Amino acid sequence: MIDEHLVEREQRALMSNYKRQPVQFVRGEGAGLFDADGRRYIDCVAGISTMNVGHSHPAVVAAIQEQAARLIHVSNLYYTEPMIALAEWIRDRSMGGRVFFCNSGTEAVEAALKLCRKHAGHDRPEVVALVDSFHGRTYGALTLTGQPGKQDAFRPLLPGVVHVDRQDLEGLQAAIGPQTAAVFMEVVQGESGVHPTPPEMLRLARELCDRHGALLVFDEIQTGLARTGPLFAYQGVGVEPDVMTLAKSLGGGMPIGAITARPGIDATFQPGDHGSTFAAGPLACAAGLAATGVLDDPALQAHVREEGAWFLGALQTLVDDGLATEARGRGLMCGLDLPRANAGELVSAMLDRGILVNATGPRTIRFLPPLVVGRPDLETVLTALRETLPALTA
Repeated sequence: MIDEHLVEREQRALMSNYKRQPVQFVRGEGAGLFDADGRRYIDCVAGISTMNVGHSHPAVVAAIQEQAARLIHVSNLYYTEPMIALAEWIRDRSMGGRVFFCNSGTEAVEAALKLCRKHAGHDRPEVVALVDSFHGRTYGALTLTGQPGKQDAFRPLLPGVVHVDRQDLEGLQAAIGPQTAAVFMEVVQGESGVHPTPPEMLRLARELCDRHGALLVFDEIQTGLARTGPLFAYQGVGVEPDVMTLAKSLGGGMPIGAITARPGIDATFQPGDHGSTFAAGPLACAAGLAATGVLDDPALQAHVREEGAWFLGALQTLVDDGLATEARGRGLMCGLDLPRANAGELVSAMLDRGILVNATGPRTIRFLPPLVVGRPDLETVLTALRETLPALTA
């Protein structure tokens, strides 16, 4: 499955940040990846929700090729059309405000944090986030991330961040006040195992932010771009944020991130407040325009809702049969909890069957297939789970 010489080269050349699966991919198409031997794998990871349009989508490939032949990079000291066109797309389909581009989700969170702190002024130093959230791994984003296991090795973190459980309405009410600059939330907490934030929690956050003059920030880095069905997850729950972070699937596989803020808030940043050398490069923005053109299709969004509902229902049958303990999700973003702490074993067993899944914890499997995935692939995934889980639950 994997060339041992390649593994040895990786161990000598790269720091040990990642525990890689024993497979080398050389090609992708739609919802499938192919290894060096030509074997197809059903991809239920999608580059961690990056390949929403599918692998090597013809429109994205063509946009990258055409743009690379014309202009790859000039920096933000100059105008380029793809940058402006992609910003217009985000503005017109979300909150109507302007956009700041960066290169990743973590960078988007850092930019949003700076924007909120500047908007609030020095007298409002506190930020509220949720327990079990994930916002990134740089210091500001890591401080917002409500997972001590990811934070402990890097303490002390930034001051002024308060974490509240996603179901603790009273705790949220107590945490938000005159000292609060912003509240950061995921509509669905993805990295901790696909846990939707209750709508009443989102509505209360909106009410309290309005009451106290704080900004409500929705991290849509994983949930955005039709992953849960609507173009942005907040559009499916009826609560609009003041600021939204985007990344992952925005570039169709190219690295790009962004924040957008509602009109008025979008005037907070001024020249010199924040910046990025590579952000909004014409190559990444051209890829983003192609990708968003695919994801903006109502037919694709309907497909996500239909197939996501079918797949979640299929996962629930595993719970009903005692092979799992809980299934949850929205759209094509699903999580499955196992009776035992052996999610890593299931990942390996599914890999042997030609299916890629991701463990977000010792008992939880996350499914994030490309949004173009078809029913036959999803049925194959379910069959593999049904045949594999009994040996792991015995």
